[in-house]
Amino acid sequence: MLGDIFGRPAKLRATAVGARHRFRVWRGERPFWAGLFTFKAGLPILYLPYAHLQLGGVPLALSTTSGAGSLVIGVLLMVLGLSLWYRLHLRVFAGVATLLLALISFPVANFGGLLLGLSSALIGGALACAWIPPAPDPGPPSTGSLSTASPATAPSTASSESTAVETAGEGPSGT
Repeated sequence: MLGDIFGRPAKLRATAVGARHRFRVWRGERPFWAGLFTFKAGLPILYLPYAHLQLGGVPLALSTTSGAGSLVIGVLLMVLGLSLWYRLHLRVFAGVATLLLALISFPVANFGGLLLGLSSALIGGALACAWIPPAPDPGPPSTGSLSTASPATAPSTASSESTAVETAGEGPSGT
């Protein structure tokens, strides 16, 4: 009824729930937060050397002679953030490269984007290096009977024989 009042289709809620579920599954299969922190680390590093800021009426110019270095570092961090989302096999390389670029951005790009980009890149790089892919789902449990135990779970004959000897009173202590 609400969908009809506002002129939206009635299936909008179901579509939104489905899209949210698909995004949650997509996010769970990759280092999402590492990619987000890495991508957002590139923004202040890329923006601040070219911005003309006003601080209480006083112009604040952060442009440096190494503006090209800031441009390269910012773009590379944003590309590494996207590669963490879409190229899962590059996660360790992207994490290490993110950490190195974060450390390089401190002297090159205005203290790593006034420490905003530096701290975000360090967090993103650490998350990328620490992320482990989820284990594949083993599927539903089998409905077979309990008598079909695998050989790995069945007791070995040597251990059952030693148990029988110990219970008979002739254990390893010689009693």
